[in-house]
Amino acid sequence: MLGEHRYAVELEWQGDRGEGTASYRAYGRQHMVRAEGKLHEIAGSSDRAFHGDRDRWNPEELVLAALSECHMLSYLHVATNHGVVVVGYSDAATATMQEDGRGGGRLVEAVLRPRVTVADPSMRELADALHHEASEKCFIAASVNFPVRHEPVAVVRGVDD
Repeated sequence: MLGEHRYAVELEWQGDRGEGTASYRAYGRQHMVRAEGKLHEIAGSSDRAFHGDRDRWNPEELVLAALSECHMLSYLHVATNHGVVVVGYSDAATATMQEDGRGGGRLVEAVLRPRVTVADPSMRELADALHHEASEKCFIAASVNFPVRHEPVAVVRGVDD
């Protein structure tokens, strides 16, 4: 049976500097994202290029983080199913946003660069190949309308590290 899952978050804008949105530069972009049962809030803002606070997460970074995290979780599941023993995983993901000249824009590409450490040299080739299957199973990657590319590297514990 296929399930439907619902998610809820609360967002609170914290950027009123006393005059609200009287002008583009009059207000801050700071906000907090919360969800019931979560230990930590997410301190958000817009990108610094759009008068945001560079010390807070911006929405574009959160989309990229969601893609990276989802791919990792899907990958670990797929690796387990195929008998690939993963003992380390990191990613150095990037995304590109293009402005449209009308005050908007969109993410046009994300590149995930997972570095997977496997337990045995015999697992290296399969470990690299499993990223395709993991991408197909990633809920977030299936939800975005821009390409998510992968540049994976598989290394062997004790040999390549």
